[in-house]
Amino acid sequence: MNKINIAVIFGSQSGEHEVSLSSAKSVIEALNKEKYNIIPIAITKKGNWLIGDRGKKYLETHQAKAGKENAISPEESQSLVTIPDSEKGLSKYAEGDSGGAKIDLVLPILHGPYGEDGRIQGMLDMLGVPYVFSGVLAQAIAMNKTKANIIAKNAGVSVPENIIVSQGENYDPEKIIDKLSLPLVIKPVELGSSVGISIAKDRRALEEGISTAFKHGREAMIEQYIKGREMTVTVMGETDNPRPLAVTEIIPLISEFYDYRAKYEDGGSKHVCPADIPEKTREKLFTYAVKVFKAIGVKDLARADFILSEHDNEAYFIDLNTIPGMTKTSLAPEAARAAGMDFKEFLDKLISFNLK
Repeated sequence: MNKINIAVIFGSQSGEHEVSLSSAKSVIEALNKEKYNIIPIAITKKGNWLIGDRGKKYLETHQAKAGKENAISPEESQSLVTIPDSEKGLSKYAEGDSGGAKIDLVLPILHGPYGEDGRIQGMLDMLGVPYVFSGVLAQAIAMNKTKANIIAKNAGVSVPENIIVSQGENYDPEKIIDKLSLPLVIKPVELGSSVGISIAKDRRALEEGISTAFKHGREAMIEQYIKGREMTVTVMGETDNPRPLAVTEIIPLISEFYDYRAKYEDGGSKHVCPADIPEKTREKLFTYAVKVFKAIGVKDLARADFILSEHDNEAYFIDLNTIPGMTKTSLAPEAARAAGMDFKEFLDKLISFNLK
């Protein structure tokens, strides 16, 4: 039987570059080498593509810094690139060799902008190359927290109240506080892995939080703080027939909320899967997650994040991750394991959705 040629794309110019490397390493190690011929493709922080052995070398070179926020400088990221900037053109932006193999399927293990916002998907569509995970529109909507919240709310899912402010636009901190009350959650509108997120307990912290969010994009979301338990629901399958795998409770151990450190540092958080919650609450979270999955038009896999309010026990939608973390201990693979799939089987299932 001929092997299936799978290109695993990772890295990119996103602020989640290092997280992508960590996920890609786990995926490449877990993929069945008897079934798949794996072609690693690294995208550097300046946008160069390193294919095949060069991509593998990139992953090996930066292995120790994988998962650590901003650990790889743009200059380090370019260390394997041999094409001078002055010679970059459309035909000279990528270097390396896929071994002459025709790519059957792409696994885009890219988190955040450039990979989880529809851009890479649009390029692959134009090339006629199939890929795992959602298409252009669903990726773009899910990445934009404002749009995702509007669609979730219209689908009958509870969302926290919020206000959007844009760079260069005047805003009144006192009016924001009067409307939403302190504390407040501030986050970039288009980013993941909790990069740029902060909690403000006074006016000064609110202004600092907005300034931090603007470092990662032109819009910031100021959101009503919901005190409660952090829950996430992993959903798998086709858009019209998704299957929720499990509800996982996330308990941050080193931070006030599930921030970058709590996500990626050893011992940063504790995952309880399946979550210890009443069956009625589990069914509500399943229902909400499936509603968001369908309404946004996601396929293959997504992870919907919620806060289970201690005030009214309502589940408030926070975010939808269309390419969730893919290390063996990440939330989505943990949920798959709770549903009876080991990591290798989980990846096989995702691939099989797209090779029919």
